[in-house]
Amino acid sequence: MAEAEIIVVEDEPGIREMLREYLCGHGFAVRLAENAAACRRLLGEQQADLILLDINMPGEDGLSLARWLRGQPQGNALGIIMLTAEAAVVDRVVGLEVGADDYVAKPFDLRELRARIRTVLRRVKPAGMPPQQQPQPQPGDTVRFGSRLLHLGSRKLCDAGGLEIPLTAMEFDLLKTFAAHPDRVLSRDQLLDLAHHGQWEPFDRSIDIRIARLRRKIEADPAHPVVLKTVHGAGYLFDSHASG
Repeated sequence: MAEAEIIVVEDEPGIREMLREYLCGHGFAVRLAENAAACRRLLGEQQADLILLDINMPGEDGLSLARWLRGQPQGNALGIIMLTAEAAVVDRVVGLEVGADDYVAKPFDLRELRARIRTVLRRVKPAGMPPQQQPQPQPGDTVRFGSRLLHLGSRKLCDAGGLEIPLTAMEFDLLKTFAAHPDRVLSRDQLLDLAHHGQWEPFDRSIDIRIARLRRKIEADPAHPVVLKTVHGAGYLFDSHASG
């Protein structure tokens, strides 16, 4: 049985075939799509665990496709890794803003790519379990973030009325990290280490972008956060007493 189902969305045939040969040789099931339309068709036939997505493609680009993927019913249980040009910082910023879990700059080392794939899969697979198999929250297994309630067992964030607010796997990992360190300033490096399970990420704006996404889901006024506070020059702090 394959370790995971991966769809590679890449317009260059040589790169597609190289990725399929390498990833299949390491236990993954791989399907190939040359553009966004082909990716949608493959997902219609069978769901995937992770999408390896080139940003710069003719026609609909990878950013537009990632935004569409996150908007699907199971979109937050899907891992998304962007393939970006080495110097394309803007693409990385926008990619994280639309919900990518990670990115890899071209030209990439295949071993590093495989490691990043496995890291993302460790985050998303629990969220991708069928509802009947998800662990149910236990007493004391919830943390309040302002008016929101995070259920650690089922990896769900709910509003005051019990309505679920979708989270990506990385967003959940960040909230879980804050929940474990309430009322304490955590630097960006600490958050990268704790929430990424020790995986180093050289793009230092990635945490800022993900915190901004979380604030839109948690704060009553994201422009003036009171739950996830910025401590200038130091990092971020989860105020466990804030009402949101």
